[in-house]
Amino acid sequence: MTWIKNNPLLLSVFCLFLTACTISYKFNGSSINYDKVKTISIADFPIKSAYVYAPLGTKFNEDINDIFIRQTRLEIVNRDADLEIEGEITGYNQYNQAVAADGYSSETKLTLTVNVRFTNNTDHEQDFEQQFSAFRTYESTQMLTAVQDQLIAEMVKEITEQIFNATVANW
Repeated sequence: MTWIKNNPLLLSVFCLFLTACTISYKFNGSSINYDKVKTISIADFPIKSAYVYAPLGTKFNEDINDIFIRQTRLEIVNRDADLEIEGEITGYNQYNQAVAADGYSSETKLTLTVNVRFTNNTDHEQDFEQQFSAFRTYESTQMLTAVQDQLIAEMVKEITEQIFNATVANW
């Protein structure tokens, strides 16, 4: 580096290069044009699955609102928003995932599925309706009631991140 210090022209070019090259990265992952998009409305997602666990609806609705509050500057409004998200929880199911040598289930798979309708009132080419899902497995020796709240928290977090990425992150 001493050869750079001894050459003022080279030093100037080096400094100019460093200031001209910048890297822009958004840590929240959103790519929202806040000049065009200022508001979002997020309707409550009712549970429309055959199996219903009441706390699931509350947890999902709180978390979907929370991710947009924490990771964007959008104002949440009830209607006439630039972005609109609505949908329903369509599946909450458990299945035998694996069978042990004794013929009994050794693992159970719990699946959560959410149908989402997204409307971008500033650019309708981005509108979509899509299903998002997540699953977790647990030992069949455990009762669902013992692991349900933890598994729901994990699956809801995963699905709300998927929805966030699909709607405002443009990944």
